[in-house]
Amino acid sequence: MPWIPARPLRSPVTVGAVVAAALAAGLLAAPGSATAAEVRIHDIQGGTRISPLAGKKVADVPGTVTAIRAFGSSRGFWVQDAKPDRDQATSEGIFVFTGSKTPAVTVGDSVLVSGRAAEYYPGGASAGLQSVTEIIQPEWTIVSSGNPLPAAFRLNSSTVPDRYAPTAQDAPTAQDADGGSIEALPLRPRSYALDRYESLEGMRTQVSDARVVGASSEFNELWVTAEPHRNRTERGGTLYASYRDQNGGRVKVASLIPFAERPFPKADVGDELDGITAGPLDYDQFGGYELQATALGERHDNGLEREKTRKQAESELSVATYNVENLSPKDSTAKFERLAEAVVANLASPDVIALEEVQDDNGPTNDKVVSAGDTLKKLTAAIAAAGGPSYSWRQIDPADDQDGGQPGGNIRVAFLFNPERVSFTDVAGGDATTPVTPVRGEDGEVTLSANPGRIDPANQAWQNSRKPLAARFTFRGEPVFVVANHFNSKGGDQGLDSRFQPPARTSETQRIAQATAVNSWVKSLLALDPKAGVVVAGDINDFDFSPALKTLTSDGALTDLVTRLPRNERYGYVFNGNSQVLDHVLTSPAIRRADYDIVHINAEFADQASDHDPQVLRIRP
Repeated sequence: MPWIPARPLRSPVTVGAVVAAALAAGLLAAPGSATAAEVRIHDIQGGTRISPLAGKKVADVPGTVTAIRAFGSSRGFWVQDAKPDRDQATSEGIFVFTGSKTPAVTVGDSVLVSGRAAEYYPGGASAGLQSVTEIIQPEWTIVSSGNPLPAAFRLNSSTVPDRYAPTAQDAPTAQDADGGSIEALPLRPRSYALDRYESLEGMRTQVSDARVVGASSEFNELWVTAEPHRNRTERGGTLYASYRDQNGGRVKVASLIPFAERPFPKADVGDELDGITAGPLDYDQFGGYELQATALGERHDNGLEREKTRKQAESELSVATYNVENLSPKDSTAKFERLAEAVVANLASPDVIALEEVQDDNGPTNDKVVSAGDTLKKLTAAIAAAGGPSYSWRQIDPADDQDGGQPGGNIRVAFLFNPERVSFTDVAGGDATTPVTPVRGEDGEVTLSANPGRIDPANQAWQNSRKPLAARFTFRGEPVFVVANHFNSKGGDQGLDSRFQPPARTSETQRIAQATAVNSWVKSLLALDPKAGVVVAGDINDFDFSPALKTLTSDGALTDLVTRLPRNERYGYVFNGNSQVLDHVLTSPAIRRADYDIVHINAEFADQASDHDPQVLRIRP
């Protein structure tokens, strides 16, 4: 999981700076005035993503107030023209930005608005996101009140196109897309989902009986789909299974209804919002197009349950991976208890557990502390108290502030193991900077130069990222090598809804290099013993169809077990309404008889102990 700081309600980037940047890029005309009699909302919105009037003053723009945002530093109201034109590409709605002042209007007011047309980029112009066309520095006159609202546009499988965004083949020149900005391209709402949403920016929009595909968050948001049958997972989510199919029906839902009047629903994936959910369509820097609900459907609980995997047989070795999300002694006792309960009840007390995101002993306090003994002691004690085994642990402290993650947290991977089921022989020499290598021991068996030890820690592939930890365990007299991983995050990548299409995945380069290093290390071990049992597990931070996973599995050194699951079960993480796989378990050719399970206990639920689902592998004799 990428570390994400607390989010502001409004980006500090000024509208003036955005307009200046757009002027410099040649996207806007120089500021001036537009003839008041000619200007309606669809004239401001225009037929592309950038207003043809951005930077210009507009006067007496007519519209009906459809919704009001009366909180935070991004207050204002939405207006929509009751007399639309016939061009589907031009939105009839717009946001009137009043800053920190609550606007003195009422839903249903017919108003004439004057101000300046502008483009606002949530997150800043350099973030690569879409812009929101607004009227800033507004003044308005209320003409009448109590007017009916324009009918809401219905989002469904018929109105949301299958194709997500323009590509180079659809652009006038390859420069306009294929990784370039699509802002200047004419909107084609019947052809592309992103264009459909942009053509509805600021307009009343609705979904009916919408299935939840991203659980409610602490920010009182959730994700629904307008295409309930598209790429449906076995538990009611929407599967992200290809770069070619981004699931365009996903829409985020927030609420403009006062909490005291209507608390935001706590919904899990697979639940439904029965009835109509409607409001103006906005754009948000943390997820793209967002329906700001003035009418919110009733939550229908579809009874999603947390899974439990079966207990390993006496003759089976079980290996699990679990991202415990920045775990430190500063976390609540309740979090430790929930993680412990999951290990015992949901994962059936695996023999070996590869943990990711174990923080140091004082968590995000940014000092020289790097040890994690207190963190692991508290976790293993909680597991024992929950009725699990008395786990031992092994890990290597990182160099201070060198492994990325939350500043000061010094996250690392670590192993828990049940000494009643597996044995571990320590070999000195493993530290933050010394590489571990497979070697042949005096008895002829393949072992490790240090146990545990870090794989190629000086490699630039691991800069500001967690280093893999390799260890040799023995189960029923047979060695098994386990590598715990936490590859670099997707932080810095452009979002699926970016104005640059296709979006750049800049973080991918480092993961490919990391995959190359792990793949090479595994092949060096297999060169010494082709029959060695090797398990590579952890948070790879990438999809089963990604170049990083293709690199990890190259030359047949490893098999990604996710690919052996039915297609609708290949996920353990939910991001922006897409159910996807980031965590993986991979095995060497010698491990032929294996039972693999992604145990869904977190990612689909509003109430989470971690944002990742754990995984369990059972190796059969």
